[in-house]
Amino acid sequence: MTNRAERRRAVETRIVEIGRQHLADEGAAGLSLRGVTRDLGMVSSAVYRYVANRDDLLTLLLVDAYTEQADTVDAAVERVAHRPWDERVVEAGEAFREWAVREPSRYALLYGSPVPGYEAPAERTVEPGTRVVLTLARLVDEAVRAGDVRGAGPVPVADARLVADLERVATETGLEAGPDVLGRAMTLWAVLVGGTSLEVFGQYGRDTFDDPGALLEHQLRLVLSLLRSPHPD
Repeated sequence: MTNRAERRRAVETRIVEIGRQHLADEGAAGLSLRGVTRDLGMVSSAVYRYVANRDDLLTLLLVDAYTEQADTVDAAVERVAHRPWDERVVEAGEAFREWAVREPSRYALLYGSPVPGYEAPAERTVEPGTRVVLTLARLVDEAVRAGDVRGAGPVPVADARLVADLERVATETGLEAGPDVLGRAMTLWAVLVGGTSLEVFGQYGRDTFDDPGALLEHQLRLVLSLLRSPHPD
């Protein structure tokens, strides 16, 4: 049984490795299980014991990319565990960006255009796919418990449906932050993904910024100042 399990893990690892290369060469929309099977050197009937179809292959690659990205972010936060929460947020954001720049095709799979005809299975992708945003949310929650972030902020959440959604998210994740703080925290996530995507997908232009990483750090610090802003008296 152990040898069989080890064999399965080895084959799945190799499938993911080859899938990563095909993703870089052809993009997610052009990915095919047949091409991966050819490079794997196995007959299709044997590969189907490990990967059922193209969608299953995409899911393996999604989980792999989400997991590696989140591990990278968590390791960066752990390395500066002695520093204040906001500096750890910046470190997390920089690690997120650096992984994306290093792995543009895999980042595009996670945050680019949806693959036609593919719908990620929630039971396999939600947990790894929410790890980074939860890491950021927990850092903000730490700031709430320490009293560094409080109040409704300069623009309170007014829409009742949004308040309900944010309260539900806080309950589901065990966060103490109220809807106004959590709404500001979601802005942090939006800026991180948006700024990273603008760079990775070439939307800033090739020569506009000599150091896009410095720009993203500036943007993150701007959002952190917004997070710390108390409601005006």
